[in-house]
Amino acid sequence: MLIMNPDWASHSLGIFICLNCSGIHRNIPQVSKVKSVRLDDWDDAQVEFMASNGNNVAKAKYESKMPPFYYKPTFLDCQLLREQWIRAKYERKEFIHSEKQEPYSAGYREGFLWKRGRDNGQFLSRKFVLSEREGALKYFNRNDAKEPKAIMKIEHLNATFQPAKIGNPHGLQITYLKDNSTRNIFVYHEDGKEIVDWFNAIRAARFHYLQVAFPGASDADLVPKLSRNYLKEGYMEKTGPKQTEGFKKRWFTMDDRRLMYFKDPLDAFARGEVFIGSKENSYKVLEGLPPSTQGNHWQHGITIVTPDRKFLFACETEDDQLEWITTFQKVISRPMLPQEYAVEAHFKHKP
Repeated sequence: MLIMNPDWASHSLGIFICLNCSGIHRNIPQVSKVKSVRLDDWDDAQVEFMASNGNNVAKAKYESKMPPFYYKPTFLDCQLLREQWIRAKYERKEFIHSEKQEPYSAGYREGFLWKRGRDNGQFLSRKFVLSEREGALKYFNRNDAKEPKAIMKIEHLNATFQPAKIGNPHGLQITYLKDNSTRNIFVYHEDGKEIVDWFNAIRAARFHYLQVAFPGASDADLVPKLSRNYLKEGYMEKTGPKQTEGFKKRWFTMDDRRLMYFKDPLDAFARGEVFIGSKENSYKVLEGLPPSTQGNHWQHGITIVTPDRKFLFACETEDDQLEWITTFQKVISRPMLPQEYAVEAHFKHKP
């Protein structure tokens, strides 16, 4: 993690740290002793230790056996991911002793997670099994159930931490494709290490799947494909294909090229999905709505033009509108990959 002009340091580890991470380091005083670079007194021995170590030396030591699939958080990530990264690296020394990576490296993992019920919103304990050999993540509604409630193929699996949306600091959103439509499940575990181990076990399974699917690809090519955070989420209003009915407020998620909308952010299924292609394929985003548009309560409009039709959206604020337009433009300016044409074709043939 690149730190510009750091104000904090761990004088027992010999590293400079940012303000956010200094709080996490303070919680493991048996490993990391924190001082302010500017405000605290430093003795000569501490200064010499910092000078002879530093972040690069620590990285070479504490990340020497870090597996390529393990998620390395940035300052943009949630508190849980940053805390468990620091604990894994310095407290548990998981990337020095590879046998400590067993919980997420073994290719098989089973355990219980609290899963949100699709209909009543209650979180109930469910058994989950991740098997690389079977190429799937499964969960069971009862401990003695022989058949799983759902089978999620590793090929289409994604996981992203969503503490604010789920209302739990350990909340993880898992998505997969069912009949080529996106299905969401929301889970958490009381133990931060457990849920982060699940997250990295999913990334490991995806990594090994992609290594087989793309045998010539480098680790650097595969790692960005292991899991993805959403490009943007939030409320907008939308109208139907005839553009004569009223606008309805919906929760939107931009997941790569899929723009999905939900009645509620925690719905299991999207009410609809829109494929956003590239400008070379006649997709474009326009600020505003056609002059004849009626029924929108929010005034900051966006029009997405696809080869087949126009989609009309309205945002509550100008800032929201600008953020959504910027997100759409980034997607549209990116040339489509060969496999994305197949996804686009499926969207065109949806009933």
